[in-house]
Amino acid sequence: MPVSSETVRWTITDLELFDDPNNSYEIIDGQLIVTRAPHWQHQEISGNVYMVLKAWSRQTGLGRAAIAPGIIFSDINSVIPDVAWVSQQRLDACLDDSGHLTAAPDLVVEVLSNSKRDRLRDYELKLKLYSSEGVLEYWILDRYKQELKVYRREGSCLRLSETLFPSDSLTSPILPGFSCVVSDLFD
Repeated sequence: MPVSSETVRWTITDLELFDDPNNSYEIIDGQLIVTRAPHWQHQEISGNVYMVLKAWSRQTGLGRAAIAPGIIFSDINSVIPDVAWVSQQRLDACLDDSGHLTAAPDLVVEVLSNSKRDRLRDYELKLKLYSSEGVLEYWILDRYKQELKVYRREGSCLRLSETLFPSDSLTSPILPGFSCVVSDLFD
């Protein structure tokens, strides 16, 4: 029997077959990515980012933040970033009737895990996906190096804009008046 050289392409419909609460399932360009529940510190950092974005959003009324929202870009691109923020003016247009994000958030945040595979996914696969889908800003936090890499949209691509360290202040052109000390995100 001949072996097919055709690559299996997963879709969001296939995700309905999985029912394991200990794993998270994402699809990027039809490739299935299965990850375990994140490390406790990973979750704390995600929570810290969410809290500062939520507090700023409540104060300004300019948008909404969410922890681990599913984003369904297409049948073959569905991801779960650690945190996302969407401007108030775009939020309704970004949600489908079931309340799922189906368009690019303004800001996406990923907290790195320790494995090489997970790091490559966030730095390469997700960076390309978020760039092609129109995300305006992408933050990658590395708890091991205590650094935050900020990618900002330049034309049609997300490009590394700055690398911040614990004593630096984080600001953003898409979040007017927002500022926080980077160390607050890691504590």
